[in-house]
Amino acid sequence: MENDTDLKAVYTELFITEGDMENEKIVLTKGVAGIGKTVSVHKFILDWAEGNTNQDIECVFLLPFRDINVIKDREINLHEFLLKFYPEFKDLKKSKLYKECKLAFIFDGLDESRLPLNFKSETLDTVEERASVDVLFTSLVKGKLLPSSLVWVTSRPAAANQIPSRYVGLLTEVRGFTDQQKEEYFRKRITDETQASRIILHIKTSRSLYIMCHIPVFCWITATVLKDVLIKNNAENISTTLTEMYIHFLLIQMNRKSQKYDEQEGERTKHLQLNKKMILKLAKLAFKQLNKKNIVFYEKELRECGIDVCKDTEFTGMIAEIFKMEDGLYKTKAFCFVHLSVQEFLAAVHVFICYLNKNRQELWFFFEDSQTTVLQKLLFFFRNVKFHDLTKMATDKAMQSQRGHMDLFLWFLMGISLESSQSLLKVNLFYCLLELKDHSSYEEIQSYLSSDEHPSRDLSSSMCTVLTYILLMSDKVLDEFNPKRFTLSSSNYTKLIPA
Repeated sequence: MENDTDLKAVYTELFITEGDMENEKIVLTKGVAGIGKTVSVHKFILDWAEGNTNQDIECVFLLPFRDINVIKDREINLHEFLLKFYPEFKDLKKSKLYKECKLAFIFDGLDESRLPLNFKSETLDTVEERASVDVLFTSLVKGKLLPSSLVWVTSRPAAANQIPSRYVGLLTEVRGFTDQQKEEYFRKRITDETQASRIILHIKTSRSLYIMCHIPVFCWITATVLKDVLIKNNAENISTTLTEMYIHFLLIQMNRKSQKYDEQEGERTKHLQLNKKMILKLAKLAFKQLNKKNIVFYEKELRECGIDVCKDTEFTGMIAEIFKMEDGLYKTKAFCFVHLSVQEFLAAVHVFICYLNKNRQELWFFFEDSQTTVLQKLLFFFRNVKFHDLTKMATDKAMQSQRGHMDLFLWFLMGISLESSQSLLKVNLFYCLLELKDHSSYEEIQSYLSSDEHPSRDLSSSMCTVLTYILLMSDKVLDEFNPKRFTLSSSNYTKLIPA
């Protein structure tokens, strides 16, 4: 990203839930994608290394899960495990390091882990015992291995529940930007005061967009899009659905390289065609790995989607803006999209293109289940799949996901398609209607809220979802909220709890 900030100037606000901080309990920090968890870790290490904080700790080990994945199948002891990351410790006496020093282990990115975690499995008691990497990790978390050491784990919320709460002594959450910090970000990123004010005003007109901007990476995407569309193209306004934001972002990055080098029309067209081919490959990768709940990928998985990492030209220009490559353990290259939402957006692009091209092999993911017979599978490949059916099955898949890893994908699929499938949607109905620019449900609920007639109403399940959304998005504070005023169904009460 442009205008990288000095780590010393970073301040990250944590929301802390106190627990029973005993020696065997760990610290668990959660936060959504792109919120700043890794930055918080690096800031902690910098402050410690410069002697500003936590000077009772004698050694800090940073252990990213994306690197741990490389050795996940090995049987090793703790000392051998640490030497994989810090070979300079090979000359230290193990007895002094593990018995006399206060150690801190920081496991960053539990959501990126491919370890089969089982906290009911065997545990290790000594650093000499060998076991699989997942057993080493669970033994440290449970406090059975080096009980006097400190363990800090960071994770996205959906994956944080992999660690049983009884092992968590302190739970913290990275909250991202406050409203004041959002405005500060845009004014620093866009130096022209008039332009910055115009963009900030535009963002504030969209409540959902403004809320999303508490995520630093989303602020960067938003600034990139609005600076180009609102200013360079002299547009007075643009639609602010998430889908349109990401489409603009993708188009900007595709055109950026050719504009930067002032290419002739022929060369520019050639580069755009190459970029389009790469986008289709990345979209396929995004979808396949989203299905597997993977957000970090390795060279083998890229090759399966036709991406050759040895060709430097494929990772220049716009690709570097949406797809990151890092050197990990043993110089193994690890890849990820610049933000999880970019992966979900491209996955939706892939599915919609497969639908248009009648690629039933790729669409089969949405229609298969444990009850599918061979005959049903054959019939699927010979019948015409309607978008109506696809969105229904995609909605079912999203609702079945306990981790919610397909929710945003579903929004994007609706936004890209602009097909009418509102009646089939359940939990994600209202969000998808907004992406489809259908405000009928919004207007109907507003009339319910503004009218005192019929004090007892029985809203449908989908309408309860819409009501919850409106109340959460609203700036108004209600003196009283009685769910029984809107529904008689006990199952619908749970949908109104977040409000």
